[in-house]
Amino acid sequence: MNQTQPYFAHESAWIDRPCTIGAGTRIWHFCHVMAGAVIGNDCSLGQNVVIAGGARLGDRVRVQNNVSVYDGVVCEDDVFLGPSCVFTNVINPRSFVPRKREYRETRLMRGASIGANATVVCGHTVGRYALVGAGAVVTRDLPDYALAVGVPARLTGWVCRCGERLRFADGEAQCPVCAARYRLQSGRVEMLPANSR
Repeated sequence: MNQTQPYFAHESAWIDRPCTIGAGTRIWHFCHVMAGAVIGNDCSLGQNVVIAGGARLGDRVRVQNNVSVYDGVVCEDDVFLGPSCVFTNVINPRSFVPRKREYRETRLMRGASIGANATVVCGHTVGRYALVGAGAVVTRDLPDYALAVGVPARLTGWVCRCGERLRFADGEAQCPVCAARYRLQSGRVEMLPANSR
């Protein structure tokens, strides 16, 4: 970082203008940030990452090595993208048929984590603090705090905001690590206020 550039970019990174890169962000070896991209504050882009011009990253997003974040992908604050995870942006690609007008938005909500080598098919939303296991293929929306694994990804449980697995009894659970409390009702999980009983 220097006085004219509030973020760090390795000398091998390629940054097209105009784009927006927030303060404290670190861009490592062989990355490409394309014109029009928006990257928030305190993000980290690992080696060989591509951020397309129509992609949006919030604050504190961590993108591990070998990830391409394509047009139409929106990552809210505190999202984690594991090594070599994959996004798409069109449902029926053909090299000889232009489909840029058919791009479908993919949204990863605050605190969501995508495991290594997982694929998120375009047009879906991964809920707040949801955790997608390594190698999973997301083909539908996932609710907040979901734990999803497999091909296609299926809901197999729930996780705390801190990432620990939750065990529900009578519709309520308490995280064994951070002690946060949750309620499960009608297939949805909500975090309870700290002082609720």
